[in-house]
Amino acid sequence: MDLRAIAEEVWRHQVDATEMQKLTERYPGLTVADAYEIQRLNTDRALSQGDVLAGWKMGLTSRAKQVSVGVEEPIYGRLFRSQELTDGELSLAGLIHPRVEPELAFVFKHRLAGPQVTARDVWLATECVMPAVEIIDSRYRDFSFTLVDVIADNASFARFWLADQAYSPYHCAWDEVGVAVRQNGEVKQTGAGAAVLGHPVRAVVQLARMLAQVGQAVEPGMVVLTGGITEAIHLHRGDEVVVDFDGLGELRLNIRD
Repeated sequence: MDLRAIAEEVWRHQVDATEMQKLTERYPGLTVADAYEIQRLNTDRALSQGDVLAGWKMGLTSRAKQVSVGVEEPIYGRLFRSQELTDGELSLAGLIHPRVEPELAFVFKHRLAGPQVTARDVWLATECVMPAVEIIDSRYRDFSFTLVDVIADNASFARFWLADQAYSPYHCAWDEVGVAVRQNGEVKQTGAGAAVLGHPVRAVVQLARMLAQVGQAVEPGMVVLTGGITEAIHLHRGDEVVVDFDGLGELRLNIRD
């Protein structure tokens, strides 16, 4: 199986924002390891073209989602600097069927690496925690995919946006932070940090341990999106989405052409 050719196909659909058929329908032998290799190959391509690896994102961080796809651990993808929003204006250009979800982002001052990383290690390595949103946008037709497919598609990553205000890692109990997502004035989703593996720090622990298996690490300055606190909501042209993080302020996203 030519993983480079498959990676080229995925890359083309990501760049062109065009839907594709599930890889697993055409390459039934494709494994999770293959999918992460496809993700890595496309990371190398992005970096060779001048992009910067800004950090990592976690997916499938709710137990219900894990059960629904038959896995026992989350998945991860890469964040790229070129896809970081600097304000609340989101253009639909380059997106197929985008959705938004609220997250808590950890930003690191020290390297986090190894198969035995603990929550204590994460706190000691963390510079700050920031409210964030992630825009996800599967390149697969009808937003339908298997575990292998979504990993190969960089865990559906499209854009991310961090709040202006950062907080000490010890500012509050992050599992108790409540979040409400309003779309055009109507509350669409609510949740709390505990929706992410019981506590968002556990997502970072699992990420570090998973990265250790492939010789990777969370480097100083990197951002880690710990996973969606609520279900993602669909975005449409003209929408205003306000994500309110209890006691931490809000992120206001305006959707335009």
